[in-house]
Amino acid sequence: QVQLVESGGGLVQAGESLRLSCAASGILMAPNTMAWYRQLPGKQRELVATISNGGSTDYADSVKGRFTISRDNGKRTVYLQMNSLKPEDTAVYYCFRRHTYSGNVYWGQGTQVTVSS
Repeated sequence: QVQLVESGGGLVQAGESLRLSCAASGILMAPNTMAWYRQLPGKQRELVATISNGGSTDYADSVKGRFTISRDNGKRTVYLQMNSLKPEDTAVYYCFRRHTYSGNVYWGQGTQVTVSS
């Protein structure tokens, strides 16, 4: 079983920064893709950023140039550095992991990010 635990959410003002962390534990298999999703109130969960096992990244247009996803495979952790935060970034942020070959997916419990104007 794989567990993902997010941390680092909180309340900040517009223009400030936060760094989210997601620590994975359990039986972890490579290669895998990790990602951050977010869910705004009343809306569907949306993809924010992905990172492959080898470090290739991709971002939603709404966060390009402001957010950076990274991973430390030795620490089994993925990060999301969020700069120049905007009120519209307010959401619950979820960590996601998918094993490349089996397709098994795992989700964290989510961490709230609130950006005040």
